[in-house]
Amino acid sequence: MSTNRNGKTSGGSGAKTIQKKEVAKAYEKYAEKFTPKPTYLKNCIIAFIVGGLICMAALYVKNRLTAGGIGEEDAGTFVTMMLVCTAQLLTGFGWFDTIGKVCGAGVIVPITGFANSMVAPAIEYKKEGIVLGVGSKLFSLAGPVLACGISAATVVGIIYWAMYKF
Repeated sequence: MSTNRNGKTSGGSGAKTIQKKEVAKAYEKYAEKFTPKPTYLKNCIIAFIVGGLICMAALYVKNRLTAGGIGEEDAGTFVTMMLVCTAQLLTGFGWFDTIGKVCGAGVIVPITGFANSMVAPAIEYKKEGIVLGVGSKLFSLAGPVLACGISAATVVGIIYWAMYKF
């Protein structure tokens, strides 16, 4: 037993706490030996290349559509829909996560990542039905992003309007 500042005796809980902290630190050091170290530069380069390739392919399709007589705005809309549908299909087949592990943020950052974040929870809960499963989980991950984006756009729009109105 030890005595604390107030003169009261404690049943050795202070010593036990210190011992637990030492054990936790020792385990942390032990675990660090087996934890793989991320290669940040390599990951950034891969993400940059893959994201660039996705954007380059999208621009190629857009240019081909524009050369074929489709208006530039319509071609851009079609390419966006194509990227979203491709990401949804890849997620549905279970391939998007595998590609994401290899390619990193290059696949996740563009609109394809947004499509994946909507489809993945919906697929996970499809056994619960169309309404309670798919319908309720469709926006579980993307919903907060949409809410924040729409709110921020509204605030910026009001500020922009007020600046030029007055």
